[in-house]
Amino acid sequence: MNKIDKIYEGKAKILYTTQDPDLLIQYFKDDATAFNAQKKGTISEKGVMNNHIAAKIFEYLVSQGIETHFLKTLSDRDMLIKKVSIVPIEVIVRNRAAGSMCRLLGLAEGLHLACPTLEFCYKEDKLGDPLINEYHIRALKLATDAEVKKISQMALEINEHLKKFFLKLNIELIDFKLEFGRYHGDIILADEISPDTCRLWEVGTGNKLDKDRFRRDMGNIEEAYQEVLRRVTA
Repeated sequence: MNKIDKIYEGKAKILYTTQDPDLLIQYFKDDATAFNAQKKGTISEKGVMNNHIAAKIFEYLVSQGIETHFLKTLSDRDMLIKKVSIVPIEVIVRNRAAGSMCRLLGLAEGLHLACPTLEFCYKEDKLGDPLINEYHIRALKLATDAEVKKISQMALEINEHLKKFFLKLNIELIDFKLEFGRYHGDIILADEISPDTCRLWEVGTGNKLDKDRFRRDMGNIEEAYQEVLRRVTA
């Protein structure tokens, strides 16, 4: 399967068409951004690490009955995926308070939430991906009520699977971002799941193994990603 035309370039990935109109190649870049791209940089070999981490996580989720756009890895940076129409909603699943939730609600970082919490954001870079609710989604016709219901159910189910997956690796899943796409009339999981899109804290030490190390200039960024890769692929 070969790349033909570049059809999209985002902050962390590039999408290419292939000989099959139903399939795309997703290329993982080393570019790193934070705070809606106000901070930019590069994490050495991030694309390679995220490609392999995401592939292992997708494989695990598929084994648990979650339908995803992932098909297989083609190289260190290339992943073969189903061509989906992305729903313009980012879904954040939170198990503990961190990041924007702390800033918005004045919560202490790490606060255990009484239940997993879903947030919806309008996927629009120029607006900073603002927080929205189901009424906004309905009013703007971003997704149908049935799609929002399925997305919510899938997000919570994925959360339960991933909490168990990471806990076996001595990692706690604090929160993470998901994107979904329409594929032949159905909703499936898309994008990636990696240290770019998750907050991952080492059990016992609280050591951050994710992009917060880049956001906060904490150092040892590559080492954190390498450690997640090592544990995920062990």
